[in-house]
Amino acid sequence: MSLLVVTFIVFATWRLFRESLNLALGGVPQGVDPGEVGAFLRSHAGVTALRDLHVWAMSTTEVALTAHLVMPVGHSGDEFLRELCEALEARFGIHHATIQIEQGVIECRLAPDHVV
Repeated sequence: MSLLVVTFIVFATWRLFRESLNLALGGVPQGVDPGEVGAFLRSHAGVTALRDLHVWAMSTTEVALTAHLVMPVGHSGDEFLRELCEALEARFGIHHATIQIEQGVIECRLAPDHVV
């Protein structure tokens, strides 16, 4: 009987264990595809490159993102950033986004995906 109870507990908590481990290791949350997020960010007018994209879970309900967008001619101001953050939340459930705009004058040493 005790083996049956242990089996039930392991089966019932396995998903929670995997999610907790992913959260503790700072992994990309399940259901968020970093490739799709990157493509979305690159698709905006004026963005010529994306550097240093990171997506991780801050808690079981909060997802964060940091990214560098290369925009050689700059951007239209805070409204652009606000709209981008709202779109990230609506489309991917990313609640906390930190976007850095670069004009691409200096090459970022962390630019290649394999570095980070």
